[in-house]
Amino acid sequence: MLFRQLFDPESSTYTYLLADEETKEAVLIDPVREQADRDLLLIQELGLKLVYILETHVHADHVTGAGQLRDHTHARTVVSAKAGAACADLKVHEGDTVAFGRHRLDVLETPGHTDGCQTYVTDDRRMAFTGDALLIRGCGRTDFQQGDARKLFHSVRNKIFALPDDTLIYPGHDYKGRVVSTVAEEKKFNPRLGDGRTEEEFVELMASLKLATPKKIHEAVPANMLCGRSPSEWAPIEQSPSGVREVSPEWVEQTYRTAAYQLIDVREPHELLSELGAIPGVTNHPLAQVLDKASDWDKTAPIVLVCRSGGRSGTAAIDLEKMGFAKVASMRGGMLAWRGDRIFSGK
Repeated sequence: MLFRQLFDPESSTYTYLLADEETKEAVLIDPVREQADRDLLLIQELGLKLVYILETHVHADHVTGAGQLRDHTHARTVVSAKAGAACADLKVHEGDTVAFGRHRLDVLETPGHTDGCQTYVTDDRRMAFTGDALLIRGCGRTDFQQGDARKLFHSVRNKIFALPDDTLIYPGHDYKGRVVSTVAEEKKFNPRLGDGRTEEEFVELMASLKLATPKKIHEAVPANMLCGRSPSEWAPIEQSPSGVREVSPEWVEQTYRTAAYQLIDVREPHELLSELGAIPGVTNHPLAQVLDKASDWDKTAPIVLVCRSGGRSGTAAIDLEKMGFAKVASMRGGMLAWRGDRIFSGK
């Protein structure tokens, strides 16, 4: 199995790339937004196909690169079902697996730092990616984001420390230049969670810590609940040569099932019954009716407009912007792109 450990110096975050060297399918764990270009270049250089982007939890110290990487690679994002991040493509629980080529990662729920913390373990039990639950000679803090010292104590002792002693521990961060540990080392030497520490001692220790608030928490947590987008950055907008704000049909395909936007088809009703069909759940308002209908719409709510090729939806997007709608985009290429550029089952 191909393995790379990458580092973001600003947040001291480790990002991990794993891939099947035969099939070239790859997963990326805990990417950082500012390092997305680096990660994309490495994936390209190694000839890999990114199939999953995994988060160990909703981070407070950096903004994830998951959304940006998904836009470029069409990989699926993976987050704990208990994290509350509705943007994720796959919400996993204890015992679920994430497969890439001939390999897989098993999910262990390890809450305590946050409710949605999880550890990913390779199927051969050789490697565990512990996020902030267990650090090298330390652990994640428990004083915000549903932090609970008792939960964290049991997560580490009953799940991570239950792995084989020679399992390699790859944490979410390190601030002293250390890159890897083992279960046996942490059992023996971890001053917070090692075998010599009782639960009550750990709870008292964590309560006594006087740690500064993470600098990026007010930006990072809301953005990470949206897979790395700020609340105002509701979609990966691109501007066409004619000035139309557009989103890709690939992004719409990835998001329409759980969309936080209104999807409006501005074609005539009979066109939705043509061979191009319609996106499931779309609302139909022909272009000639859009401006009249829009007088009753919330101007702060996101809207994606669709037509046959992008012309009418682009016109509607510009008209709605002139009316004061702040979050409007046309689907680039319309239903021709939806049907022609990708195989879509229509489910």
